[in-house]
Amino acid sequence: MTVIVYIIIYLPSLTFGLFCPTMFSMKGSEFLKKLKALAKERCVEVKIDQRRGKGSHATLFFGEKFTIIRNLKDELKTGTYKAMLKQLDIKEKELK
Repeated sequence: MTVIVYIIIYLPSLTFGLFCPTMFSMKGSEFLKKLKALAKERCVEVKIDQRRGKGSHATLFFGEKFTIIRNLKDELKTGTYKAMLKQLDIKEKELK
């Protein structure tokens, strides 16, 4: 006689940005809005140059620093978001 034992592991469902700190959800337009608020606090100019980018990409200037931003309507991926912050020399905590 064969006995099969089932082990049930309970995992609560994760929602983006609520329970798991590694999951992240932010649109490009939301990132830009937060970046403009930070620039206002720091008295730094923010501008987007559509000519310096192909297709839906554009160059985003934050004072002297710059990064490439994708379509503002799309979600930013975690790695892209962190790379952009690193290129602009901004800590994640500073972006409220």
